[in-house]
Amino acid sequence: MHAGNGGSEDLPIEQAELAVEVFRMLSDTTRVRLLWALIDQELAVNELATRVGKPAPSVSQHLAKLRMARLVRTRPKGTQVFYRLENEHVARLVRDGVYNAEHAGPEIPRHHVDDGVAPLVSVPRSRSSSQRSTGSRTS
Repeated sequence: MHAGNGGSEDLPIEQAELAVEVFRMLSDTTRVRLLWALIDQELAVNELATRVGKPAPSVSQHLAKLRMARLVRTRPKGTQVFYRLENEHVARLVRDGVYNAEHAGPEIPRHHVDDGVAPLVSVPRSRSSSQRSTGSRTS
């Protein structure tokens, strides 16, 4: 079932509920860091634990949740289990989430530094919306 891309079709409740589960998995810093580490490579639990600075048993629990949510898949090799992202949609979702977060800061986002693309300039948040809409002036 495909919901379309332009918002012209209603999103079925079942698909919205599945999306909520995906976003719920992304609501944990460790899980986002694990997914980020897996964007371009396959890694074993111990390597991932080192990357995120957490104990391997804790990382294994997070990976189990990500696997149940179909965000990562496994490949056993000998006594190790290697993890990778389930598909390119997961990689894009994680990249876009991280890149969007970078836009919240005052600096040029890291992902724009070398690409020659000037990020959009946002309206300063210090002015209230009533001041902007009425052009408030002091007499």
